[in-house]
Amino acid sequence: MGEIEKGANQEEQRPHWNYFAPAARMAGASATAKTRMSATVARAALEPKKKTGLALWMERVLEECDRASLQFGADPVHDLRVALRRCRSVADGLLVMDPNPAWKEMKKAGRQLFRDLGELRDVHVMEEWVGCLGNPDDPVTNTLLQVLASREAESKQRAALALQEFDRKQWRRWSTSLPRRAARIRTGTLLFKHLALERWTEAYELHHRALRNRSQVAFHSLRIGLKRFRYIVENFLPEQHAAWSGDLKELQDSLGEVHDLDVLWATAIQVDAFPDPDSRAKWHSRIVEERTRRIDKYRVRMVGKSSLWHVWREQLPVGKQIEAAALSRLKLWASFLDPDFKHSIHVGRLALQLYDGLPLKASQSDPADQRTILHAAALLHDVGLSKHEKGHHKATYSLIRRLRPPLGWNAEKMRWVAIVARYHRGALPRAGQKTLLGLGPERQSLLRLAAVLRLANAFDSERNGRIQRLEVHTQKGFLEIVAQGYSSRDDMAEDVAAARHLLETIYRQPVIVKPLRPKPTPKGRS
Repeated sequence: MGEIEKGANQEEQRPHWNYFAPAARMAGASATAKTRMSATVARAALEPKKKTGLALWMERVLEECDRASLQFGADPVHDLRVALRRCRSVADGLLVMDPNPAWKEMKKAGRQLFRDLGELRDVHVMEEWVGCLGNPDDPVTNTLLQVLASREAESKQRAALALQEFDRKQWRRWSTSLPRRAARIRTGTLLFKHLALERWTEAYELHHRALRNRSQVAFHSLRIGLKRFRYIVENFLPEQHAAWSGDLKELQDSLGEVHDLDVLWATAIQVDAFPDPDSRAKWHSRIVEERTRRIDKYRVRMVGKSSLWHVWREQLPVGKQIEAAALSRLKLWASFLDPDFKHSIHVGRLALQLYDGLPLKASQSDPADQRTILHAAALLHDVGLSKHEKGHHKATYSLIRRLRPPLGWNAEKMRWVAIVARYHRGALPRAGQKTLLGLGPERQSLLRLAAVLRLANAFDSERNGRIQRLEVHTQKGFLEIVAQGYSSRDDMAEDVAAARHLLETIYRQPVIVKPLRPKPTPKGRS
């Protein structure tokens, strides 16, 4: 899952056979050499494969816990936080697509330990800065180092307690199960480029805000936004990470040092480290100089036509790719919850066939992208089965409403999908229902989509994919639907008869369902 940082468990490069070697050289290989080669191959087959990706970093957390617990030195604490951050960032990315609660639980456990070690890490960083900015005979330097030494002792005690409370057995269980789930989602795809574009969009807005406000809070928020973008690239887009990793790390380090300097100045003010105004002015001048240098360095790389923002954006989805990727993300999310997702995919096809054949009177009040809304609702309509069988259509509505809209969608559009999916079965929609409260002119269009989905679902009520093709013909006074593989004598006919009622109510016309007859073979042809 993603690339591993340089120097971390890289596999040794093995020599490749030279297939163009002279035949005499190959023929001269001794029996001893062949035996040795066979033994090497056999040992390699028995050796466990080296862990990579999420499995590697989850195991690294346990190893770094042991190292950090010895003395809580600066390097072990930093390495443990890096390992935790890598695991949590993978969970953060996959939670968007895989709703398994274990991701959230692992992320929460890692966050708690990460935060408990954060104060100690801040002390270590400030000690380094005091050593860089101050002089050994400076009273401000001595005061700050004494204060930080006291804080370090207290922080080590809290860090030791946090490590004791960290459930390593549970973490080890996750280190087996979660990498398997992660392996089900292929990295480097349009889905992760779409997710990276979400993070890019958020970070780019924070970039503009920081340049406008120039406040400490704004630059700190920008650092976090850029960090979240970097983590998605780092873990899920190996090709882009190979090209961008150096710039992303350099920029994040620059903004991180700006934050460190802000924290150091606030700490010096808090502990009243300055014996006189001159020393205060001197230290403030040094900190401002270092801070300004790093912000200027950031601006050089990130402002103007040659900005790295534009370089990154060029390799991320545009136009219709954004909409397609958003729908694919919803589809993947549903596949983890729906126990019979093949049925939902088939219902989606049937629903679009009905939609494309029905007469639609478009109006300005209709929601945009009705076809996409219908398709999404069909793909998601059975996610409620992950909760319970009875009333699962209501559970479906709740799950979709709680889902964060992917980039290119909004909360309103997700609500429309939830409403359409909600009425694929169960009681018919009626005035006063909580689900429909607050809807405006788009209400009628959404109910029409729900009617289409309800009927499409009935055509696969047996979940065998027997009905492959639907055609809609507008007749005088009624709608005719012909279905390939349909028979009025089987159980499905009862489900279809009940499901067509909502469509009849919407169109105020009878709906007649007939089997699709094979076309007669012309005379003279066998």
